[in-house]
Amino acid sequence: MYGIVSQVAESKKQAGLLRLESGRLFAVSLLHVSAKHTPGLKGALFMYRIDLRSDTVTLPTGAMRRAMAGAEVGDDVFGEDPTVNRLEETAAAMLGKEAALFVSSGTMANIVSQMSHCGRGDEMILGDQSHIFCFEQGGSAALGGIHPRTVPNLPDGTLPLDAVEAAVRPDNIHFPRTRLIVVENTHNCCNGAPLGCDYMRAVGQLAKRYGLRVH
Repeated sequence: MYGIVSQVAESKKQAGLLRLESGRLFAVSLLHVSAKHTPGLKGALFMYRIDLRSDTVTLPTGAMRRAMAGAEVGDDVFGEDPTVNRLEETAAAMLGKEAALFVSSGTMANIVSQMSHCGRGDEMILGDQSHIFCFEQGGSAALGGIHPRTVPNLPDGTLPLDAVEAAVRPDNIHFPRTRLIVVENTHNCCNGAPLGCDYMRAVGQLAKRYGLRVH
């Protein structure tokens, strides 16, 4: 049983765990039902699950569909779509960036960013469990001519900084040029682990020492 009514949403959470079921990863929570919310069911346990395979298995709610149907639209090529403009401005302001660009998928965002930082034959350092390396059909090489150099991901999604530093190429005519360090945050293959601010700052400082970019 994995249904739960909204009336018990405020009930005391007793436990939370991850479970692999038929090759699928689910977050499972057990909630103790209080008499306040569900008279006659005091003490009962309800279980619900959230499908964590991918963000692509989620579906829009009715309110989301209505917002999409009623959104102001215009020609984005000419910068005349007010909804896209607001989204880009909001994202840039939240992240402290000069500008933002809306694209239709994470894979597209990754390849646009890689090609902005690297030329053909340049090298990027990234995790061996990263989405770019594992699940994007080699687009960095096929479309951008960018050479990947992998470093093993730790279970928390980070890359060991000493391993990243060791992977930076010295100046040699026979080597590809190291241009970019790629970090994935949150990390798909490491159970959605978020990378902390201190770690991100450390990656940025390492990149700055070697004149590299970070994506």
